[in-house]
Amino acid sequence: MEHSYYIEEKDTDGEFPLQFSVHIQETNGPRTMVYAHIHDYIEILYTLSGEYQILLNNKEYYYGTGDMVLINSNEIHNIIALSEGSNKYIVLKFEPEMLYTTSQSLFEMKYVMPFILNESTHQKIFEKEEIEKTVIPDIIHGMYQEYREKNYGYELAIRANIFNLFCFILRRWNEQNVDLNINQDINRDMVARLQIVFDYIENNYQNEITSQSMANLCSLSNSYFSRLFKKIMKRNFREYLNYVRISKAEKFLTTSDYNITEIAMMVGFSTTSYFIEQFKHYKEISPKQFQLKYMKS
Repeated sequence: MEHSYYIEEKDTDGEFPLQFSVHIQETNGPRTMVYAHIHDYIEILYTLSGEYQILLNNKEYYYGTGDMVLINSNEIHNIIALSEGSNKYIVLKFEPEMLYTTSQSLFEMKYVMPFILNESTHQKIFEKEEIEKTVIPDIIHGMYQEYREKNYGYELAIRANIFNLFCFILRRWNEQNVDLNINQDINRDMVARLQIVFDYIENNYQNEITSQSMANLCSLSNSYFSRLFKKIMKRNFREYLNYVRISKAEKFLTTSDYNITEIAMMVGFSTTSYFIEQFKHYKEISPKQFQLKYMKS
């Protein structure tokens, strides 16, 4: 089985990976602008001209001139230009780690979670009417200008604008009472404890992992760990683990020749039937249907 879809490597400056990049993507006439791919970056698209369709985490969205698109970290997506004339947009990509550090920073982890948990329920398209009279167009054009000219301190200017951009998005969602799964009671100690768990799962998701073993890792009782995890993540530990495994499976389904049973085993599911059940639960489509959908030309 051949796939036209890939895991995008990080942008580099020579041999060093870039934390962020800004460029313009353009073409004339209808065509596939970007084939289905996935990357760790958070990505923002700001449309300068044209009309588009994006397949994002198995859902189709349409957008056009003046609209902004938000693509979370590790969301599979492709982009098709629909207009006969100019199709042109600004692309901003940056590592999620730019929004938080292990020490105190402008963004607490709880504010960043909506953009790294790969949840497709949050707003993806910000229409022109919603943002044209806000700071958003100037922020994005400013970042493109800074990145192109690379004047002294441009890295700091772009970083500051990324903070401003996502502060705008979060405040807008807050005004609209969008449920971001943000718990106001989360403190730094809780996040630090759970970060150990997140890191462990990221590196060992294919192995057997229990709530008890993670509680031990955090030096907490299993009952307290389970309550804490659900309080912060709004899902229990098993649900989160399955979610991570399904997200990993998406990559294999679109970038490898492994069959469904092999992929189920590779991401940590003990049976193919349970893997299929969980995939349908999270993606509302079977693994095979998902694979075929992203194999379309």
